[in-house]
Amino acid sequence: MLKELHPHIADLRKRLTISVAALFVMFIVMFYFHQALLDWIVAPLNHALESVGKVSHIAAKGMITTNQVGGTFFVAMIVSFFAAILASLPIILWQIWLFIAPALYANEKKIILPFIIGGTIMFLVGVAFAYYVVTPFGFKFLITFASFKFVPLINIENYIGFFTKIMAGFGIAFELPVFAYFFALIGLITDKNLIDFFKYAVVIIFIVAALLTPPDVMTQMLMAGPLLVLYGLSILVVKMVNPANKQNEKETSNDHGTHNKQESSKTSEQKDNQKNAQHTDARAPKESTTPKQPETGENPEEDFDETFEKLAKETFGEDALLEENKDKSNSDTDDKKDK
Repeated sequence: MLKELHPHIADLRKRLTISVAALFVMFIVMFYFHQALLDWIVAPLNHALESVGKVSHIAAKGMITTNQVGGTFFVAMIVSFFAAILASLPIILWQIWLFIAPALYANEKKIILPFIIGGTIMFLVGVAFAYYVVTPFGFKFLITFASFKFVPLINIENYIGFFTKIMAGFGIAFELPVFAYFFALIGLITDKNLIDFFKYAVVIIFIVAALLTPPDVMTQMLMAGPLLVLYGLSILVVKMVNPANKQNEKETSNDHGTHNKQESSKTSEQKDNQKNAQHTDARAPKESTTPKQPETGENPEEDFDETFEKLAKETFGEDALLEENKDKSNSDTDDKKDK
């Protein structure tokens, strides 16, 4: 078994080596440009401080500070590392694709490759939206709040954590249409499912916005609003990929097919029952068609005498019958005399 896994382990080691080497090279490059990266990151905060300082003389004294000796160095390391991850992400994803592609069928490759490319693009779009739209309004709102009483002295270490949280949150949130496309492509959801789930999705979106953003209403609304728009975009994407009408037509056609099968089975059963009934009728004993003699209340001995007289008249004539009656009467008188 280990011999069979050895080629896969060697290939995995090769892909990991290339990914780590790309990350290390990108880290060195990004650390060389760490000053430009820090200027880019703190630019929204500086603009917010300048705009608020024009309104409040107390806020005009605000600045970005550090309370550690090596605070700026560690901030530069963190910023360079995250920038290296974003820069080397295409290479890392390509190595992952080269590792799993031999084990996939052609239709599975068609699903996963757009998923990876679309996911990367939508993540970058979310980061850009957070940087150019959300942070200017959010920072300005947060600094303006109570700026007439307090001087905003913002710690750079806390700000970096705050900034990366917002960027990552919006990048993940913008993956919603990509995941909807993937699930619709494999047939798990339809546009009708998303429309029916909308009232629950609104609650979930606001909860996610509260978790991924700082604890202020302005930033939460700036994240929840685009998420609702992305949910509507996801419905349109799913409608193009896997609309509910086609699925309903398939279900109705299946229902008609099963109904016709049931009807045909019923008719065949009825025909079989009719054939069985005909066989049983043929096997049953037939009743006699001769009419029954009507029952009479007369004595059977008298009937016998009448039939006998008719036969005697036909064969011997009436004279023979009279002589026989005389003999019977004489015999009856003799018997009476003897008695």
